[in-house]
Amino acid sequence: MGDYWTTGRDTSSTMSGSARALTAGIVMVSWVALLWLLEGIDVLTGNALDTYGISPREMAELRDVVPAAFLHSGWEHVASNSVPLLVLGFIAALGGLRRFAAVVATVIVISGLGVWLTAPDFTVTLGASGVVFGLLGYLLVRGFVDRRPWDVLIGIGVAVVYGSLLWGVLPTDSGVSWQGHLFGLLGGVAAAFFFRRPPARRGPDNLVTV
Repeated sequence: MGDYWTTGRDTSSTMSGSARALTAGIVMVSWVALLWLLEGIDVLTGNALDTYGISPREMAELRDVVPAAFLHSGWEHVASNSVPLLVLGFIAALGGLRRFAAVVATVIVISGLGVWLTAPDFTVTLGASGVVFGLLGYLLVRGFVDRRPWDVLIGIGVAVVYGSLLWGVLPTDSGVSWQGHLFGLLGGVAAAFFFRRPPARRGPDNLVTV
């Protein structure tokens, strides 16, 4: 007999979606747990890990751009970053771990270099908030860059819940690195363009032959 189109639900897609969600959840819970573990080590060693924060415009400090994103200046600091990092990271990781890793790496480098270049003298900057702002920027524009309506809706939802964080890019608190926030946000937006998805191909994905 001939071919016909079916609109039946693709159960394999549901299964793969569940697997992606589980993997994304494991990755983000493990990441946040690592941040708390590192802060515990820092406390037990008399803040010895703080030396891996970024001191601006010192060539030797460029090597601290990456580790600085995983360290914090106290329990309150790591707690304030944990929930938004967990939520935004989980949403971003649902799109695939390779892309997620590339986005995070881009954000860490751009945010860290921005801090290194523009932070005030005699300061040490550390914390995951640059990554938080980067993931926020990435999710806000990803749907428009990829031209995927579902991701646009996700971006709108993220804006509703976390849009107030954008005030953090302004120099309103001398004890908070607005530079890390601003360059993290810019890094996330840049990553959305760097790692944009190719246009979706239309084809007989649900074609069934009988």
